[in-house]
Amino acid sequence: MAKTVEEIADAMFNMVKDAMGQKKLKPMDLTKAMISLYGEEGVDKKMCKGAIKNLVDSGRLVYTYFGGSFLEIPHREGAAND
Repeated sequence: MAKTVEEIADAMFNMVKDAMGQKKLKPMDLTKAMISLYGEEGVDKKMCKGAIKNLVDSGRLVYTYFGGSFLEIPHREGAAND
C-alpha cells in the first residue's frame, strides 16, 4: 500500500512529537521507522527525504545539532509565549 509524501510527513511529525523530551531522532531513524512501518513497497528513501524536506520547509520541524543532526519540533522561548 503506497503512501503519499504528506502521509509520511504526518507520521514522522507524530513520531518526533511522541519522542520529544525522551529521545532525539535523526533523519535516518525516521526513514528506517517509516520503511519498517509501511514496508518497502509503500515507502522508499526518496519519499522519506521529500517528507522531511516538507516538514522543515513548513517549519513543523527544525534541524538541531548536538554531535549529530537531529529533527525536533521548534522550541518556543519563554518571552514568545505572551
